[in-house]
Amino acid sequence: MKWPIMIMAGGAMLGCGGCAASSATDGGAEPAAPPMAQCSNDGLDRFVGQKATAELGAEMLKFSGARTLRWGGPNTAMTMDFRPDRLTVIYDQNMVIERLSCG
Repeated sequence: MKWPIMIMAGGAMLGCGGCAASSATDGGAEPAAPPMAQCSNDGLDRFVGQKATAELGAEMLKFSGARTLRWGGPNTAMTMDFRPDRLTVIYDQNMVIERLSCG
């Protein structure tokens, strides 16, 4: 009868070992994250009315300074999370760009 209790107690102690906080042994701070690209809305209206293509997408990325491009077609559901490095391009059923925005 004592064996099951001892086995459970030993298992509990092993499980708690993973909960202990560990500290860095090098004594230094963690390396800083690389700077995130910032998308800029300035001048993006020049792309409104143009046909959405991969080539134009690459140009819009370069022009805005964004790191990622998100296409939004008609009736497309999108997340509402804000990402300062993302350019969102909304186009209609004819693949004509209607709106662009950063985030």
